[in-house]
Amino acid sequence: MTRAHLPGIIAMAAIVVASNILVQFLFGNWLTWGAFTYPLAFLVNDVMNRVYGPQAARRVVWVGFAVGVACSLIGTQIVGEYGPLVTLRIALGSGVAFLTAQLVDVAIFDRLREDKHGGPWWRAPLASTLVGSTLDTALFFSIAFSATLAFVEPGNDVSWAGEILPMLGFGPEMPLWVSLAVADWGVKLGLALLALVPFRVIVRKISQPVA
Repeated sequence: MTRAHLPGIIAMAAIVVASNILVQFLFGNWLTWGAFTYPLAFLVNDVMNRVYGPQAARRVVWVGFAVGVACSLIGTQIVGEYGPLVTLRIALGSGVAFLTAQLVDVAIFDRLREDKHGGPWWRAPLASTLVGSTLDTALFFSIAFSATLAFVEPGNDVSWAGEILPMLGFGPEMPLWVSLAVADWGVKLGLALLALVPFRVIVRKISQPVA
């Protein structure tokens, strides 16, 4: 770990903390404000990977994971109107989703960057972020709210998430948590495209490409 990595570490920690706070505030019927800050973690990850390599990116991911665990522990001690702000299933889903998705992002980015046939500059960050984002959403919402995994925390009643409703208010009937997941996934995909601009600018500013 070098001083050059500190901006990435601080940025990742700030994103994780901000997202854990903003997830408590609703944005419309299907999202929270945290949905708009959390995907920035993939941008930080990809910038670190592009400039400093996969080992530095993994270190930043582990720092983000540690900060996320700390936030979850704090959240379990804060009791809101409906109980603790963070339940075991939410903490487990958040941790597993973050760590798995971010590490997969690192691996895909690095693999595409090392492609001997070359390719456009945007391929590695876009592909790795799209795959990582999809994996993140699928893992978090299924672990946190799927009725199939109710045994993980039997005392936690998440039956509200299983209410059958039209998906996003107009699609086929699905459990509510599926609508929440699809909306979250859509935001991640949109931000993955928008993040290509700051990715290109930041990489150019702080270093020459490593490959």
